[in-house]
Amino acid sequence: MLAVFAHPDDESFGAGGTLALYAARGAQVHLICATRGELGEAPPDRQGFATVAEMRESELHCAGRILGLAGIHFLGYRDSGMPGAADNRHPRALAAAPRSEVARNTAGLIRQLRPQVIVTFDPVGGYFHPDHIAAHRAAVDAFSLASDPAAFPGDGPPYSPQKLYFHLLPLRLIRWAERLLRWVGRDPSRFGRKGDIDLTALAKVSFPVHARIDIRPALAAKREAAACHVSQGGGAAAGLPLGLARVFGASEAFMRGRPQPPPSRIERDLFAGVDEER
Repeated sequence: MLAVFAHPDDESFGAGGTLALYAARGAQVHLICATRGELGEAPPDRQGFATVAEMRESELHCAGRILGLAGIHFLGYRDSGMPGAADNRHPRALAAAPRSEVARNTAGLIRQLRPQVIVTFDPVGGYFHPDHIAAHRAAVDAFSLASDPAAFPGDGPPYSPQKLYFHLLPLRLIRWAERLLRWVGRDPSRFGRKGDIDLTALAKVSFPVHARIDIRPALAAKREAAACHVSQGGGAAAGLPLGLARVFGASEAFMRGRPQPPPSRIERDLFAGVDEER
């Protein structure tokens, strides 16, 4: 399995339960992290690290050990910040990088790692983050490019991954949170530590659920891995209190991008139908 995400913490706060679950079952689970999260929150002392990027990379390796990741692979782009930020236009920003370039770099790693299943963000990047959307597009393009013998002949032999999934944020929880914020007099369109997440817009986004993975056996690992990301909220952002987590966080939902058409019933295993000989 290969997860394609944008920043350190995306792997834990998002599909971390699924990654930990399959790693515990013996799958080789790798992560592509497109940036080192240079624009993330940081304490004044940066926990002794010279840069925010070094601090967040260290947090990611902590989380990776807990999730059981077999490897973490950086693409080397720069964090772009939220939509409309000046950092979107930085020369090394992921959001500013040519789509074809990011896809080629991703396809090269797919050929090297040979995953049967790939997991990435949904088409709106979860909450409209430019880097998340760029990572989604790279994964979608690379899924096909990796198997094309005419594409990038110097990047290793062609390889065809079998399934592609998009992790979906819990829509029920988002809609519940939006209503609660309105009830207490807060603006749900300015949610988050920086007020740059629009829950009102997110509550209107709806993608079909094609797979739902029961992550209860891996829930503790997901919470512990999320807690590694101290600079991004750590334990506070690791998830809901356990009681609510069992209601809203006991499973992780996915939309299937490939193969089409989607399954006739909700899948309970992302490896269902995978040919292990390929």
